[in-house]
Amino acid sequence: MIELEAGPEVEPSQAEAFRQEVRAFLAANLTKELADAPRTSLLISEIPQQEWHRILAAKGWATPSWPVEFGGTGWSAEQHQVFEEELSRANAPPLSAFLEMIGPVLYTYGTEAQISRHLAPLREGEILWCQGYSEPGSGSDLASLRTRAVRDGDDYVVNGQKIWTTYAHQADWMFALVRTSTEGRPQAGISFLLIDMTTPGITIRPIRSIDGLHHLNEVFFSDVRVPVDNLVGAENAGWTIAKFLLEHERSGVGSLLTLKGQLDRVRAVADAAFDLTDPGQAREHGAIDYALCECEITLQALDAFNQRQAALSVRRAVHPAGPSMMKLAVTEVQQKIAELGVRALGIDALRDQSALVENYRPELMRGPPGGALVMLHYLFGRAFTILGGTSEIQRNLIFRSVGASASAP
Repeated sequence: MIELEAGPEVEPSQAEAFRQEVRAFLAANLTKELADAPRTSLLISEIPQQEWHRILAAKGWATPSWPVEFGGTGWSAEQHQVFEEELSRANAPPLSAFLEMIGPVLYTYGTEAQISRHLAPLREGEILWCQGYSEPGSGSDLASLRTRAVRDGDDYVVNGQKIWTTYAHQADWMFALVRTSTEGRPQAGISFLLIDMTTPGITIRPIRSIDGLHHLNEVFFSDVRVPVDNLVGAENAGWTIAKFLLEHERSGVGSLLTLKGQLDRVRAVADAAFDLTDPGQAREHGAIDYALCECEITLQALDAFNQRQAALSVRRAVHPAGPSMMKLAVTEVQQKIAELGVRALGIDALRDQSALVENYRPELMRGPPGGALVMLHYLFGRAFTILGGTSEIQRNLIFRSVGASASAP
């Protein structure tokens, strides 16, 4: 496994110079259309995401956390922090979450041929990926998955179904877990495959989620032939890779800077929604603002925890429960912020404006500015404590990890 080394320390004057460099780049390259692209926790459309990805890639800034030999920047932790702060301040579009999932898998476990074929197009924003993990009846209990891949000469023949597959209808490739053996423990018979989404036998059906938008899908595989060369790692060793990827997914669910932006949006909606000359409305506004301050304090504490984890990683001393702890805490405060947004919207929370958001018609949206996105974030946000492993699963993982550490000599 490749470990990222800490970059050089940056003096305060150097950090400020780097901040000015990032700001100048954003001023020259981040258009109003990209900054205003509608989003909840995700961008509503992949078009501005990929456009911004290609702009960053041309500068060499699309994958700053990757090792330098694979296109990373070699920045220090402070430079990473400055970069993220400035992107958040400018409201730059977030890049695909899968970038930091399949990328590390490829450069850690992939063959030279897989790295050569896939890593550069991923880094440059030329292709989109989706994740084939969950199945009907196999979500939190991922080891029970039933999609089969049977070896037939130089191919695997894949049959089965995946569900809740984000952006499968737009993706060029899928990284998927498939069952290649029924011998022994369920985890021991799982393999990790890369699947070209244009392969015959793949059917994609849309799922409209509770927010009214289309970003989820069902994916069906009927005698889909996948070259054996697309196997990542050894056959039946996919569970190890899956756990490695899930650590990246859990760490990436709900960026703290993205959450700070969502908190600011809810605060702006609340400020616009209440008449502070009315004592009753002023009291309700004060209660919401107090709760938002509590959320902001939580985000600051989580940011300190993140920085501690980064410092520990330099000494290869990160606690194994760290990703689960972050995933649990971040998703719960994410939902609390969204609930406060609904409370601030009041009667306007009943209005369905998803179609206007999807087609980006802000002039037709009703209620306080930003209210439609607050509502959509609340609706899809109910899934945040489920996707990437439920909160209950995270608590179990934390308990086991802490228990193992406590009993270690």
